Amino acid sequence: MGCQALLLLVFLSLGAAATLRPGLKTFGSLHLSANPTSNPAIANNYSVLYFEQKVDHFGFSDTRTFKQRYLIADKHWQKNGGSILLYTGNEGDIVWFSNNTGFMWDVAEELKAMLVFAEHRYYGESLPFGEDSFKDSQHLNFLSSEQALADFAELIRHLKKTIPGAESQPVIAIGGSYGGMLAAWFRMKYPHIVVGALAASAPIWQFEELTPCGVFMKIVTQDFRKSGPHCSESIRKSWGAINQLSSTSSGLQWLTNTLRLCRPLTSEDVPTLKGWITETWVNLAMVNYPYATNFLQPLPAWPIKVVCQYLKRPNVSDTVLMQNIFQALNVYYNYSGQAKCLNMSQTATSSLGAVGWSFQACTEMVMPFCTNGVGDMFEPSLWDLEKFSDDCFNQWGVKPRPHWMTTLYGGKNISSHSNIVFSNGDLDPWSGGGVTKDISDTLVAIIIPDGAHHLDLRAHTAFDPSSVLLSRSLEVKHMKKWIADFYSNAKWQS
Repeated sequence: MGCQALLLLVFLSLGAAATLRPGLKTFGSLHLSANPTSNPAIANNYSVLYFEQKVDHFGFSDTRTFKQRYLIADKHWQKNGGSILLYTGNEGDIVWFSNNTGFMWDVAEELKAMLVFAEHRYYGESLPFGEDSFKDSQHLNFLSSEQALADFAELIRHLKKTIPGAESQPVIAIGGSYGGMLAAWFRMKYPHIVVGALAASAPIWQFEELTPCGVFMKIVTQDFRKSGPHCSESIRKSWGAINQLSSTSSGLQWLTNTLRLCRPLTSEDVPTLKGWITETWVNLAMVNYPYATNFLQPLPAWPIKVVCQYLKRPNVSDTVLMQNIFQALNVYYNYSGQAKCLNMSQTATSSLGAVGWSFQACTEMVMPFCTNGVGDMFEPSLWDLEKFSDDCFNQWGVKPRPHWMTTLYGGKNISSHSNIVFSNGDLDPWSGGGVTKDISDTLVAIIIPDGAHHLDLRAHTAFDPSSVLLSRSLEVKHMKKWIADFYSNAKWQS
């Protein structure tokens, strides 16, 4: 389910937080990676397989190949009248996505479905050049959404040729976050291979000239504003408090002690501190789920409400305000009470996943983000494509192509496509770049009130709000129609 990569993109764009390598600043990303075996109950119910993929699908002289990992679960699959649900893997370990996409497991029996989870090239174990895959831009040259979609197409072709009964069944693409973008684009680019797509929390319009750069952080701010009186105002004032306190050596030492940081804070660390705190607020907005989770960190139900209990008083001294900020941060980083100190290098990103996504962000996935400190609760930060481009060149020796995604996938001119459901939670900051209104009878938007990042793809629980139950039922209704239409057309053609 995505979060880590897109989060990283926010902070690549804002120039916040720590560096992966000297030169290019990063923050979080779209998919928020965690323990790959976070749900071992599911982990035992699939087979792990590998498929030989071409490194370059779009040239003919390069014959190199690599092994793409994929998972298959066929407990509820029926050869007669069944279907295939393909999870379009995004920027991380496919086992983790499998374990955190409970919706697919929940509907498998009803749809008589085989579940296939396909790992994205350059992530998890699907490394085209092994340990050298991230060595330089030459080795990373084949990391793109376009190559990944071709991988998915080739994998489905392979499965239909080798699994008896699969060749005559409809395939539906399902994904969340960047994976949701891939699911939608897969249906657009390969409509003869997938009959429809569920694109959950998929910000396919979070690109230049399609979505205002400030929308994302405004939604984060709204989440905090709605969750407690003066909560967002306290956070907005905290940046000035940090600036004031960090201006002296004694203040830096006081911040180190008060925030219980694992290492002493220096004046050079202050931008990293701000980026780390910013990422925490963004992470909380994305995983503001109605029940306790262990998705990123052990968190209570509605974690922003819990955080905001400590941020009710914005008009206090700088020292008191930062003591309150610590209590709020502690909810995210130490809800279990086991952390002895707070580590600024502890973010949601995984090392290789973050490196891979930083390259994608520096090439095709150029999403502008900005803040103004008025409509949002963050320090002002302008979108500066030239600086972003220079940082990318210093990091990878490549320059971003801001318009390529719109050229490749159509931007907002997608009305000629069909059979895509775009779902977005209204609490999810990525909804700002998502499709939130119906485009046609078959390009449908589902809004989930009180829904955070791809809540609908998570497993069913007793604490699910009625809004997500309704959303899932609508999604299944659309998928059943796509399946029925497929078989009806096949029968007519025969």
